[in-house]
Amino acid sequence: MGSLSFLTFLVNLFLLQLITNCHATKLRVDYYRNTCPNVESIVKNAVEMKLQQTFVTAPATLRLFFHDCFVQGCDASVMLATRNSTSEKDNPINLSLAGDGFDTVIKAKAAVDGVPGCQNKVSCADILALATRDVIALTGGPSYAVELGRLDGRISTKASVTNHLPHPEFKLAKLTKMFASHGLTLTDLIALSGAHTIGFSHCSQFSKRIYNFKSGKVIDPSLNIGYAKQLQNVCPKDVDPRLAIDMDPITPRTFDNQYYKNLQQGIGLLSSDQSLFTHKSSRNLVNLFASDNTAFERAFVIAITKLGRIGVKSGRQGEIRHDCSMIN
Repeated sequence: MGSLSFLTFLVNLFLLQLITNCHATKLRVDYYRNTCPNVESIVKNAVEMKLQQTFVTAPATLRLFFHDCFVQGCDASVMLATRNSTSEKDNPINLSLAGDGFDTVIKAKAAVDGVPGCQNKVSCADILALATRDVIALTGGPSYAVELGRLDGRISTKASVTNHLPHPEFKLAKLTKMFASHGLTLTDLIALSGAHTIGFSHCSQFSKRIYNFKSGKVIDPSLNIGYAKQLQNVCPKDVDPRLAIDMDPITPRTFDNQYYKNLQQGIGLLSSDQSLFTHKSSRNLVNLFASDNTAFERAFVIAITKLGRIGVKSGRQGEIRHDCSMIN
């Protein structure tokens, strides 16, 4: 290699390392140390108060974070509202997002902005990330350090949601491909799916599994027959499809590894859930998480931290919104 070529190689290597380091340090745990040092305790207090009012706060906030990050990146774009109903939250798949998730962030934002020196210093995206950690910890799950420094996005469109969020009937291969597009592994997919331990769903999301299943079968054969009968009782054909059902019928208010134990028994509410156990490539991890809650929590923390890095906005890409529902 000639001296000029070697010099060019070194320069390119330096630039690559610089870019990598910039990306790695874009988010950091102590981001608000000088601007709003008590932000974490302020948000936690607001979340705890909201959770005491209604448990739906927990799964709603967690789901809101996931839906936000998977579409435009973790930039609170899912919270933007438009008069003509053309934002992310207006897409059919997002219409089921419980209002308590939005309200949690709004209340936490108000609490933060009400502290002298903190007003308009903390993004809605970071507040959502913190609130997500808090609802997990407050319901018995792991507490973890939240990386901060996200800016709020200015773009939110109904069309951007299409094909970017998993559907309840997705098979493992499709789920794996979707998660991989965001840099998330099969382990991350299985760990994040464990969030359904405190989630809820609507009858319309699984009715095909308990009525007129394909291939001439009435009930999905991967579904526990006793559980299927219970679901038919609470979700008859003529019931309001918006009726909410706990995704974990055993410990619905505790963030634990019961979700995986349920899959072992054929008690995964959605097809996408049960597919994690029916496929050999993912079954071993389901069995591991079912038998070892610590292993599940460790994998979950890694996965949700990676989730929180997706599409992070910085510099001119975003702003710190004064109102989480509209751009400044």
